[in-house]
Amino acid sequence: MGATTPQFEGACLCGAVRFTASGEPRGIYWCHCQSCRKHTGAPVAVFVAFKRDSYRVTHGEITKFDSTPGKTRRGFCAKCGSTLTCESLSEPAVTHFHVGAFQQAAQLRPTKHYFVEERMPWLHTGDV
Repeated sequence: MGATTPQFEGACLCGAVRFTASGEPRGIYWCHCQSCRKHTGAPVAVFVAFKRDSYRVTHGEITKFDSTPGKTRRGFCAKCGSTLTCESLSEPAVTHFHVGAFQQAAQLRPTKHYFVEERMPWLHTGDV
């Protein structure tokens, strides 16, 4: 009997975009950069990274926006505006999904912090 491959299902707020990611995440982390704060409207973003070929959109389409042309592409739902993805164009093999878009978000606990030097001074995550 073989091990089962983990499956993570996600969607935007209105359900117009749905997706499934398979396999173990490449990483789960907090991002404190100003660009992520502006994209999410939150003081910090939490991402889960999957190999680009391990997810598929099962309904609708993720609309893409080059937030930093030539470097960073962000994905969202064109209907409700939900933030969904962030892709580094210099790291084309990975897609970073906002953890809150997944049904199993509680299982996806971040273990690292990026851009800590840009962290809001009043934000305390309990592990930094």
